[in-house]
Amino acid sequence: MAAIRKAIPVTIPILIVSNDPLGAGLVKNLARPSGNITGVSLQNLDLANKRFELLRELVPRIRRLAIMADANVTPTMLEMNTVQALAHKFEIDPIPLEIKRTDDIESAFARLKTEQADALYVVINELLNANRLLIVRSAEAAKIPAIYGTHDWVRSGGLISYGSNFPALFARLAEMTDSILRGTKAEDIPVEQPTRFELVVNLKTAKAIGVTIPATLLARADDVIE
Repeated sequence: MAAIRKAIPVTIPILIVSNDPLGAGLVKNLARPSGNITGVSLQNLDLANKRFELLRELVPRIRRLAIMADANVTPTMLEMNTVQALAHKFEIDPIPLEIKRTDDIESAFARLKTEQADALYVVINELLNANRLLIVRSAEAAKIPAIYGTHDWVRSGGLISYGSNFPALFARLAEMTDSILRGTKAEDIPVEQPTRFELVVNLKTAKAIGVTIPATLLARADDVIE
């Protein structure tokens, strides 16, 4: 993104969807971006705590937690570190699965089995999303409960997801685009944080891996795939 920013004249507005626009150096301030970039933040670091809580609710006796993330990208590694810290807090042993290329995924699941992980936390980004089907099918084959950050993973066969409501985010981006086309400067449009989140559960996958979804969790789900 930094290379793209350098290549594009600063007079051209750029709308982004970013895990951590401040941490990535894309904007100086969320309320006043002070440049030609604005958009929405996914708040993944903030949501990590909620996903971790959901996984503990789903697997109450979890003792070993595998955490899969793209090791090439700083924001995803920050989320992995956040989840590892949460695991230590609750005396859960984290198993970091650092992915640098597609070929690493198979060996990561082999390690997950060898180290007898009780659950899997997947940090979503472009590399892992490109291998979504491989990961959800491998998780099902390993019969391990896994949580993801976006609903499309659950609709592809994943067990459970919690994250921002993307239709709402993109609708807001469309409104920002309209505002810019009407003359508003990008620097005058605050980077927004999501206000709508969704919990999605796949009962078919739960049955396939032998997991019972707690009734309290099902009652809170925004969408249940049967």
